[in-house]
Amino acid sequence: MRFIPTLSLLLLGALIGSAAAETTIPDALVAAGEKAVLTLHAEGAQVYECKTTADGKLAWAFREPIASLFQDGKTVGRHYAGPSWEHQDGSIVGGRVLGTAIGATDNDIPWLKLAVVSHRGGNGVLSDITTVQRINTSGGKLEGACDSAGQYRSVAYSADYVFLRKE
Repeated sequence: MRFIPTLSLLLLGALIGSAAAETTIPDALVAAGEKAVLTLHAEGAQVYECKTTADGKLAWAFREPIASLFQDGKTVGRHYAGPSWEHQDGSIVGGRVLGTAIGATDNDIPWLKLAVVSHRGGNGVLSDITTVQRINTSGGKLEGACDSAGQYRSVAYSADYVFLRKE
């Protein structure tokens, strides 16, 4: 019976990899002259904080992502505030948003194109990455009122992160 969950994870990893490969990238996210090196699937949460806006009202504000990164059904890294992506080989990249595209539903966070603005951790798989695309998002969006400043709320999300480098 133990092989069933493992087989399911392997099949899920294969499906995720092929789904990312077949995804049409919106114009705002195209990275001309760059080649996809690695695609990792993320499962995690978008964390929001209740803050007072400039007009004195309370509203949810995005605080940070927290997610595990998967390849072929195995955890190979993590994604966190910065935004940053860290691979198990020790290589880390940080990004800055360059472009956005709407998610498939109103509950999905946007797709993103991010320029890599920092590299840390030596010569790993992420060491020569120049652009990160967040695609195939599901969930993660939080809307509505909040009750008191300082509250936190996490909303589950998933996405595929495509790591690219100059050709």
